[in-house]
Amino acid sequence: MLTCLRGGHVIDPVNGTDALGDLWFEDGHIIAPPQGREADQEYDIAGHIVMAGAIDVHSHIAGGGVNTARLLMPESHRAHRPRPRGTPLSEAGWTAFETGRLYAQLGYTTAIEPAVLPHHALHAHLELADIPIIDKGFLTVLGNDDFLLSILRDREGDTAIVDYIGATLESTRAIGVKCANPGGVCACKQNLRSFSLDDKVPEYGVSAREIFTRLQRAVAATGIPHPLHLHMSNLGLAGNIETALGTIDAAQGAPLHLAHAQFYAYGKDGKNGFSSAAAQFAEKINANKNVTMDVGQVMFADTVTISTDVMKQLNSLPAGRPKKGVIFDGDANGLGVVPYSYRVSDFYNAVQWAAGLELFLLTEDPMRVFFTTDHPNGAPFTTYPEVFALLMGADKRAQWMSRLPAEVLEMTSLPSIKREYTLYEIAVMTRAAPRKLYGFTDRGELGAGAVADIAVYKPQRDKAAMFRNAAYVFKDGQLVVRDGEAQRFTRGKTLFVRPDYNRQINKRLDAYYDDLYGLPRSMFEAPDRALPNRNFFAEILCRN
Repeated sequence: MLTCLRGGHVIDPVNGTDALGDLWFEDGHIIAPPQGREADQEYDIAGHIVMAGAIDVHSHIAGGGVNTARLLMPESHRAHRPRPRGTPLSEAGWTAFETGRLYAQLGYTTAIEPAVLPHHALHAHLELADIPIIDKGFLTVLGNDDFLLSILRDREGDTAIVDYIGATLESTRAIGVKCANPGGVCACKQNLRSFSLDDKVPEYGVSAREIFTRLQRAVAATGIPHPLHLHMSNLGLAGNIETALGTIDAAQGAPLHLAHAQFYAYGKDGKNGFSSAAAQFAEKINANKNVTMDVGQVMFADTVTISTDVMKQLNSLPAGRPKKGVIFDGDANGLGVVPYSYRVSDFYNAVQWAAGLELFLLTEDPMRVFFTTDHPNGAPFTTYPEVFALLMGADKRAQWMSRLPAEVLEMTSLPSIKREYTLYEIAVMTRAAPRKLYGFTDRGELGAGAVADIAVYKPQRDKAAMFRNAAYVFKDGQLVVRDGEAQRFTRGKTLFVRPDYNRQINKRLDAYYDDLYGLPRSMFEAPDRALPNRNFFAEILCRN
């Protein structure tokens, strides 16, 4: 069906468009304005904003941690809408199905789960398949696993790591590689409760610095588009700005993505020994063009924290709100789930909130800072509209700051920042930049040939209201949301990479699994026969 969106304000940074115009699409893809043809269906969107569907680069939406959180927090389900009757789990509340609906309502059409353990890949794929409308994918986690640490301990070359990454990505069908607290989780199993950049893992004798830099080089050598996605050491600790700055220096100009950077933007100033160091962090990012970051903005809300950084989660248990949590060990990272409530009256939470906004506002290039709350760790993704409003309005930020404890404003530069994001910059940060980060060539833009993933918003003075309920959302050319309500529950694709590698490593891995587990490695893979219809998988091409 030939469809035309007529008369909207089209904002498409990839193609340099910021003007009134028409947008045409047919058979799921955007096309150039056709000559001599009439539209089969036409929407008058004069006065509306038109962007590509948004892309979330880091959101915990599937896997063992997410499901453990559902079991731990049944009270959180009550506010969620049940899925349509007649579908599986139709009486449940906070489901994978609900995730897709809520994302689409905001104008998002792609989301990436950032932390799936390799042995959990099959379950994660089955759960991703149950998320409707949006496309999705996941990063697989390496950096605390015995096989990799043994390679480093034995001083093997980068080729072994490159091949190991290739084999892992093939068996998991992931879109990239994440490293969470490199070496720290393994050290936690040896009863260490802190682990910094140059501390060494017992029994292996390798440091966090060596682990992540070797992984960083190897990931680049595989040719996968997304650089190493790094959850640094010392998350959440006062003074961890030094870890962040040291990590950036250790990258030595090579591509690196820093996850949920807000949780590393802390100094030790003030009587409480806790302050924002976001200005220093942003200055470092501005000076190092090889580094990108997603923010992990904190918002004042009840939530639950989910992480493969078991050391951090174990240390966080006493501060849980409410007082419960789950820590389970496993190969490599394990998982930890701890509920939390960020409070505007809490000094530390308020500093965290301010630090995240500082990172957004002080980072000069919106192509290198990514819009996340580290869902659900800093806040649920349903708070995104409020964060957009805060970035776009200095007066709105001032209103929120008036509610903070007075001493907080002395620990942050936020009151002095007058910058306001434009709609064009929002589109860069949530569309164009994620497209580049993950190597997408078919989304994040509105040029001819791109998939017809389109979000249309009705401008309002209340920017949060504008972004909370998109006027129209099209996924692959089909209308899926109208006036903030889902109209159709389509099935999105799962995105993955398949780098080339020397398959001789598979013989070594087979022997390793047989020796360690007494089981074939194939038991931990995600084979075709166990997956949903392969037509709903889409490969992202590597550079070589």
